[in-house]
Amino acid sequence: MRRGTELGRRGLLRASEALAAPTAFARLEPTFLIVGAQRCGTTSMFKTLIQHPDIVRPFLRKGIHYFDKNYDRPENWYRGHFPLRAAATARHRGRTAQTGESSPYYMFHPHAADRIAGDLPDARLIMLLRDPVERAYSAHAHELARGFETLDFEAAIAEEPSRLDGEWARMANDASYDSRTLQHNAYLARGRYIEQIERVATAVGRERLLVVDSGDFFATPEPVFEEVREFLGLGPANGIRFERHNSRPRSTMDEHLRAELRRSFETWDARLAEWWGRTPSWRR
Repeated sequence: MRRGTELGRRGLLRASEALAAPTAFARLEPTFLIVGAQRCGTTSMFKTLIQHPDIVRPFLRKGIHYFDKNYDRPENWYRGHFPLRAAATARHRGRTAQTGESSPYYMFHPHAADRIAGDLPDARLIMLLRDPVERAYSAHAHELARGFETLDFEAAIAEEPSRLDGEWARMANDASYDSRTLQHNAYLARGRYIEQIERVATAVGRERLLVVDSGDFFATPEPVFEEVREFLGLGPANGIRFERHNSRPRSTMDEHLRAELRRSFETWDARLAEWWGRTPSWRR
């Protein structure tokens, strides 16, 4: 039954894309992108944002993955995912309507930031970060459940250097190459946040990038969301519900392994804190 539902959803997506692409010129251009990091609360942030009355969500899916996985498709294919400008304006009674998407691989992908900078020069980017050790453990459980991983967590992180060896350089030098391991098995590499932040900020400009601590967002969502609202230029709004989405149950991590991984991120987290001007929640 689940397979039939998924096949039906894919068919609906294809039909919707085919119908929407010819009207791309009449559709809203995305004003914001949630670009990562994976397993850091991106779905929760997106579902919070689309409750705002000035936000109109894309059709059918929150993550379009145009700038990482689908950049070989026409731009009209991408623009076709977003609402018609006239309909959005009418619905919002003349207020400026915004739209956007959430594709958490954008932050890590070698080419996505430059593509975004070139194609969406005015869009604002949101990054969410969490404890990189917890992020890695959560990502492993996620990939294991989806069938992209077969090793247990300790074995997977031990194999990570050899799995990823040369993959980044190959993707960076060949835009047509798509690395399965870089996308699905970079558990620790994706937690070296400062490398990705500096690359994205260089491409789009620091003023267009907001970095959000997901630990703070889940602990005290109101002030964090207020910062996001102001960053996007959204008006005040009441009745926003703050919920946690896509959490996945998993066993407890070995404490010795946790401590070892925490030490391995010390330098990266220190560089992040210096760039950010604040101490990440997981280091307080």
